[in-house]
Amino acid sequence: MKVLHVITGLGVGGAELQLRSLLRHTRHDADVVTLYNPGPVADMIVRDGGRVRNLGMTRNTELPALLHLAALMRRGRYDVVHVHLYRSCIYGRLAARLAGVPIVVTTEHSIGETHLERRRMTAGVRALYLASDVCSDVTIAVSTAVRDRLERWGVPARKIEIIPNGLDLDRVAADPVAGAEVRDELDLPSSATVIGVLGRLDPNKRFDMVIEAAAPLLGPTVRLLVVGGGDERAHLEEVARTTGAAPFVAFAGERHDVAAVLSALDLFIASSEQETFGLSVLEALTNGVPALYTTCPALDGIPTDRARQVPGDVVGLREAMAEELVAERPRRSEPAVMTHYGMAAVTARIDDLYERLDGRRRPLAGVTEVLGDVVPQPRPAEHDDAPARTLVGGA
Repeated sequence: MKVLHVITGLGVGGAELQLRSLLRHTRHDADVVTLYNPGPVADMIVRDGGRVRNLGMTRNTELPALLHLAALMRRGRYDVVHVHLYRSCIYGRLAARLAGVPIVVTTEHSIGETHLERRRMTAGVRALYLASDVCSDVTIAVSTAVRDRLERWGVPARKIEIIPNGLDLDRVAADPVAGAEVRDELDLPSSATVIGVLGRLDPNKRFDMVIEAAAPLLGPTVRLLVVGGGDERAHLEEVARTTGAAPFVAFAGERHDVAAVLSALDLFIASSEQETFGLSVLEALTNGVPALYTTCPALDGIPTDRARQVPGDVVGLREAMAEELVAERPRRSEPAVMTHYGMAAVTARIDDLYERLDGRRRPLAGVTEVLGDVVPQPRPAEHDDAPARTLVGGA
């Protein structure tokens, strides 16, 4: 089958990296179009041999982009359009129906209790989401928590299927040599115990709480490593200064060598206020690092003594960290996580879903003919990439 994945952008993030892993394991022929911002993950996909187009959107409301996207889908004769992230849901699902694509699948990666992808859940946001959901055959929820939130929002239960995020086991496998190199690079002593956080630096991650909780525990033999980029960095550096932790906190910025970074850690902390899945905790456990987490729906029903849920406040987190520092757990991968969330098995479930849907829904009869004066017609081959303003990957 021929599949087009539509995603809002391809900067470094959980949904974006999940898409890259899916492309590496799928048995179908897949392309990607990003509405804007073909960032580092687009480069990764291209290096893997994939094809990425950038639609080049410059604002949220851009009707020509919708029509160009529909035209791109028609020319590509795709069997499936699979959309990821809020803005792509709005544009991609409608464009797919305008183009007469037989199957439209949505993956909901990041719906929280009060926010959708760092966007506050207003009545307008919800109305647009539900209106475009009419154009989708199935929504993949990455956890039971996401399914429950979708149902409360108004997405019909019959249209939701739970398929979790997957772990690219090779990407996060323990690498002691690379871990030692990371420590050397960041001036972290080889004999020190290193506590680490990893993710986008935004308020939901609550890394400021981690710094404040860890501050009394840090010193020459206990260090804190903060990995990630984002607008919160200046604030986090200020928290480190005011708590006196700054000499023992290393800010590594955004990095893509996840296995090496995790291999440099002795304890992983996931401190999000809200979480729809908790992939970073699973990656740490696969790498062999014990973890403390405030919320991680992915671990519901997974028996493990390698991860522990802790209070989402400074005092409770500090007490849990102090206990772990004394425990000195040896590194050991968690087999239950690896078996349940391996990327190959998860991708196979998504591929199976496409095939089950194939033939159940025919293209809407005459829709492209009725809208022929609205939807751009196919262009000659030499202009094929015109609507997609930047061709990132080969055709």
